Amino acid sequence: MSKIKFSVIYQEKNKENRGSVEFQVLSFTKKIQRLTLHLELHKKDYLSKRGLRKILGKRQRLLVYLSKKKESRL
Repeated sequence: MSKIKFSVIYQEKNKENRGSVEFQVLSFTKKIQRLTLHLELHKKDYLSKRGLRKILGKRQRLLVYLSKKKESRL
C-alpha cells in the first residue's frame, strides 16, 4: 500500500515535469530495479535481459547529457 501511495504522490508532484531529463533518469532507474528483480527469478528470460540492456544504455546517455548540461550552466 505504501508503494502505491508514494507512486500517486510522486505522479501528482511531477505531472508537469515528466519530460525532464531528471524524471526520465528516475523512471529508467525504477524500471532497471524491477527488471533486475525479475531476472533474479527468471535467469533465462533473454528478452528481459535485452530490454534491461537497452534501458541501461538510454539512462547512461541521459546521464552523460545531464552532466554536460550542468557543466555549461556553471
